[in-house]
Amino acid sequence: MEPAHSAPLADVVPLGSDDAPLARAAAGGDTRAFETLYRRHAGRVHGAILRLVGGRHARAEELTQEAFVRAWQKLPGFRFESAFGTWLYRLAVNTALMDLRAQKNDPVEQGVEEDIAPESGASPFCPAEREELERAVAGLSPRTRAVLVLHDVEGWKHEEIASELDMAVGSSKAQLHRARRLLRRALGVRNESAL
Repeated sequence: MEPAHSAPLADVVPLGSDDAPLARAAAGGDTRAFETLYRRHAGRVHGAILRLVGGRHARAEELTQEAFVRAWQKLPGFRFESAFGTWLYRLAVNTALMDLRAQKNDPVEQGVEEDIAPESGASPFCPAEREELERAVAGLSPRTRAVLVLHDVEGWKHEEIASELDMAVGSSKAQLHRARRLLRRALGVRNESAL
């Protein structure tokens, strides 16, 4: 498979398309069907993982590939009780969260000190503001960043986050509050409702 961000646009099929026939064929070993699914979903999967790993592009590429390898391995057991894209997306997010859990240092206290390049795509911010926001998010500790991304970007409920990150619901809420406070401070935002 090629890197997630390099799928040619001509090969990308709209997300609203029905993946079930392709998923069934891929579950039976059809590698071309799986490649089509890969091209269809790689951008979204990569984007979610990139946000969870704090903009570390190389790590996001590795985890995206790992997520698709896991999807290929688990696809024969997929029961089609949900949309393939939903199943795949959850598997990918779980791959990134497992990586977060596997970090040897205390993930609550560790920040990420690394320059990041802005993710391509539309944004309501100008490029400089977007880069500043991405650096601020990347500077959060991995666990705090995960709560922020899962809640505010991905739309997960605190109960889901708590379950996935093995924390209390109250801890998820506290981490979200902390993340927002740290972002406001890092961005110099005075208006509490701005973030």
